[in-house]
Parts: sequence; C-alpha cells; structure tokens
Amino acid sequence: MIDWTEKYRPRTLDEVIGNDQAKDMLRRWADEWKGKKLPEKRGMIIYGRPGIGKTSSALALANEYGWVAIEMNASDVRNAENIKKIAGSGAINETFSDSGEYLGSSGGGRKLIILDEADNLYERRSGDDTSGDLLDKGGKKAIIEILRSTRQPIILIANDLRELLRGGEPLKDLCEIVRFDERKIRIGEIVNYLRKIARSEGVNVDNDVLTYLAERCKGDIRSAIRDLQVVSAGRKNVGKEDLKALSYRDREQNVFDVLREIFKTRNIASISRSVRDLDEDPENLILWVSENVPYEYLDAIDLSNAYDMLSRADVFLGRARRTRSFALWRYAQDLMTGGVATAKKRFYPIQPRYSFPSWLIEMKASKERRDIRANIIEKISRLTHCSKKKVNEFFDQICKMMRSDEDLAIRLREVLELSREEVLYLVEDEEIANRILKGERRDRLHRKIPKRVEQKSLF
Repeated sequence: MIDWTEKYRPRTLDEVIGNDQAKDMLRRWADEWKGKKLPEKRGMIIYGRPGIGKTSSALALANEYGWVAIEMNASDVRNAENIKKIAGSGAINETFSDSGEYLGSSGGGRKLIILDEADNLYERRSGDDTSGDLLDKGGKKAIIEILRSTRQPIILIANDLRELLRGGEPLKDLCEIVRFDERKIRIGEIVNYLRKIARSEGVNVDNDVLTYLAERCKGDIRSAIRDLQVVSAGRKNVGKEDLKALSYRDREQNVFDVLREIFKTRNIASISRSVRDLDEDPENLILWVSENVPYEYLDAIDLSNAYDMLSRADVFLGRARRTRSFALWRYAQDLMTGGVATAKKRFYPIQPRYSFPSWLIEMKASKERRDIRANIIEKISRLTHCSKKKVNEFFDQICKMMRSDEDLAIRLREVLELSREEVLYLVEDEEIANRILKGERRDRLHRKIPKRVEQKSLF
C-alpha cells in the first residue's frame, strides 16, 4: 500500500500548510541564486518539530524553481568521505535535467543539495569506536568546507538546532536559519488538507472526524495524514465510530521506545522489562521489528544476523499456533528482542523514523474484501452442504462461471440472496453486475438451479 504522506507530498511551497513567513524566507533566499553573483550565505538551515513540512518544503522549493534535488537522509552513511563524494561534487559541478539536458548555473540551472536530519550526524568523541566507515565521523567539518566553496544551494534540515550547531558553530555565519513552528499551522488548514486527500481517495469522512484528527496531531501533519489513512482503510464512509481504529496508534510511541532500546542497546534485562510493560502480542511485535530493522542495521552482516534471529522467533511462533502451546511465546519474544539487540556488532548513530508494519496496513485495507468473500463462501456452503474449505477450493471456478454466463449468475444471485457488493466481487465488472442485479437475461435457455434444500433429520 502506498504511504499517503509520500503520495500527497506538496509539489510547491503554496501547497505546504502554514508557516507563510518561513516559506517567504525560503523564496527570498532562492531568488538570490538567480543572479550571476553567488549569495553571501549559500546554505539554509530549516529546523523544527518532526512532521511539520521541513523536508516537503525543501523538495517543493526545488520543484518550484526547477532545480534538481540531491537528497541525503539519516539512512545514508554520512561520513566526511561520502559527503564530499556526493554533496561536494554536486555543490561544485554543473547539472543536467532528468531528460539529460544540460542546465548551466548561469542560465538558472541549479542543484539543491538537501541533507535531512543533519542534527543526527555523529561526531567522534574520545572513547568511541570509529572503526569502519559506517559512522558519520567528520561529517560536520565536511559540510562546513563544502558550504564555503559551493556553487549550488544547500539546505540542512534538523529537529534540534542546538545539536546541529554543537561542534559546528561556523554554520551560523554560512547559513540562513529559518524555523518551522507547529503553532503557525492552523487547525482549519489541516482539516481542509485532510478533506482534499479523502476526496482524492474516494472516501467520505465526517467533518468531526477530520477536526479530531487535526487537533490530535498538534501540528504534526504527517501524523494526521497517517491517522486518516488508518481510519479510512477498507472504508468508503468514515464516521466517529471508526476512530476506534486509532486506539492502536496511541500505543505506537511505546512501541517506538521499545524498538529504540532493541536497536540502540544490548541490555537484554532492560529490554525484557520494557517488552513486558508494553504488553504487545509477539505476533505483532515481530512485524514491528522486522519492518524497521533494515533502517537501523546498515551493515549487511548485522542485518543478516538480525533476520536470522527473527526467523528463529517465527519458528517458535508457528509451533505455538499449531500446538496451542503459548508458553513458546517466551522463547520467540527473547529471540526477536534480545536476539536482535545482540546481533549488531557496532553502534549506529542514525535516528530513522520508524514505520507502522506494512503487512498490518495491507491486511486492514483488504479486510472488507476478505469479509465479502467469507460471506459468499458461507452462503454457498449452506446451499451445497459442503465445508467452507471445500467451497474455497472451487470458488474461483464459480466466479468464472458467473462472468461467462449471466443467466446462471442471475439465478445464483436469487438463490444465494447476494448483495450488490457480493455480486460485484464475483464478476469484477460494474456493468455486468448492474445487469445481473436488474435481472436482464440474455435470449437463451434459462438454466434451472434447484432451490435451497433444507437438510432434514433422519430420526
């Protein structure tokens, strides 16, 4: 399933919600790059809380001015060597469009270099193990050097300005600094934006639900969009009663804390206590860990070891399901938490955004169709006196028969008392479904299908 936060990411600054003054500062800074003379400050620092539009604004700025965006985020290895290799060459050299057309800087062709989560750069301190190239050692120094020599605009994005400037004081003189403030995002703007997304997805959402989501997010637009996607999954109409789907989202922050402890520490006793306090079903916890471990463990060997632990945990979960011996959950839980924690051989300083398990989202989105299929199978099972498992084996053949023979489909609809949604599921064609529901038969011999026969007791 496509993440709505990416699907509906703003393409221009006008589409970014709120923070009008901050957006004006971005445009004024970008206008300075139009002339032949380079701006005095060639970098821009955008900081503020997560989810309020910092990265979206940077990408929208590039799109609005026709610049090519080069983005490095927290999942990249951002030590001095890699920053100079990627951002350094991009900052000095000319650029080409996506179609291969040469875009000279004298003609306005620019590359916008975006370094996301710049405040999470790791700087070597005494006692740290800096073996290997996975640490962001020397990253800030390399950025400062590039800012002094760049011929292309550079944007640094951070949640914590103080953390970014610690050890990088020259950035104050080399960059414009603009803050994105969640208090400058009005509730009404968020409501209108969520309503626009819902209409694009063909979902009718009650206005009270949209207001609740807008107030709940506290300026975190990304969170509001994800909440909207959760409550809309598998539905065409969303009312207040559907907000109960967010009860699981309320527990996400606790899940994130446990994930952070698994990925950042090797303290098995502390991790076990946190998991007990979380009270999460192991069948769901393994999905959270497996979904997010690739964003944390950048070394292939560490990632392989982590997935080996997860596969062993999955074996115990399978045995518990088959034998109903749920005492095995304890072994699975230890493997998927402490096992994954000890699978890493080094420290990873990155701070990625954890994601909701995609499998759970897909299952929720397909729940309505799965329920329709289950209802049809149950009706056929009662009519034919077959088990649901046996009906499931020849279910696809029934669908083919109904699509190829509308007379048969009409009779089946009458005998099984199928609803519109069930008929549409079987024939997968709106026009055919309408004809079947209206009972418009072709001029051919009507096939007789016996009416439902009630099973009588022999005694």
